[in-house]
Amino acid sequence: MAEQNTPLPTVLILLGATAVGKTALSLQLAKILQGELVSADAGNFYRGLDIGTAKPSLGERAQIPHHLVDIANPDETITLGEFQQRASSAIAEICQRGNLPILVGGSGLYVRAVMKGYTIPEVPPQPALRAQLEALAATHGAQALHNRLAQVDPTAAATTDARNVRRVVRYLEVYLVTGKPMSSFQATTPPPYRFVQIGLQRTRADLHERIAQRIANMMAGGLLEEVQGLLGAGWDFALPAFGAIGYRQLAAHLRGETSLAEALHEMQVRSHHLLRQQNGWFSDPQIRWLAADSPSLLEDALATFAQWEQG
Repeated sequence: MAEQNTPLPTVLILLGATAVGKTALSLQLAKILQGELVSADAGNFYRGLDIGTAKPSLGERAQIPHHLVDIANPDETITLGEFQQRASSAIAEICQRGNLPILVGGSGLYVRAVMKGYTIPEVPPQPALRAQLEALAATHGAQALHNRLAQVDPTAAATTDARNVRRVVRYLEVYLVTGKPMSSFQATTPPPYRFVQIGLQRTRADLHERIAQRIANMMAGGLLEEVQGLLGAGWDFALPAFGAIGYRQLAAHLRGETSLAEALHEMQVRSHHLLRQQNGWFSDPQIRWLAADSPSLLEDALATFAQWEQG
């Protein structure tokens, strides 16, 4: 009698743009499916950056185990490679406990790094080099920096938005340190899991309205005071951790460089840019998309997960 193959452990991935409603659904699914949540949102990594990153509350974290939340100080950089290692370890531990890992994220790159098992170069941040590249973008524009990437790594440039300066800088950093293009490192060794991808979507108009409401709620919840406290603690807002939308804009206001209205407007503009970038990140045909505004969203998500589980 032939031995039956042991089914691979399942990992549920919940995807979607900023402000689409991933957090609320992830908590509901985790309660029903005996899940533990693994954050793929870089903003959640850093201690002290709570309101502006829409970090799960202490109450929510008390209800459901959360992983990769508050794992670093703002002056520590969690690279893509370190995230991949930490997320993979968390997923393995959750599976060993017999629970369901639920990876929740708005960054397609972070999610793909886990799903596909990218081979990521071990190149630590180079502050001086990054400062030079960021100065080039500030002086000549983001497109000029992207053009430089296209010269040395056309494959990476073709899949990277020129407006995503932080990523372009990282790819150039890897090339300049190793002499090899980032794309040459992106061999894959898929991990031993079955990934179920559920994506949430809303209309652009709905997302814009939700972003405006989210910013208003964050301000009412003390975001300006949070930024003031971080400034008072002496943190350098040029650090990557403060790239989360809201921190640098409000810090500029508190330093007297812009009005509050200008800072809030810039937050909305940057959020809308992020939405456009995210549209290109979630292109995997295996993603099952659900309407986030459906009154039966939870039931739809559970049914979709059950269908995947049944093969």
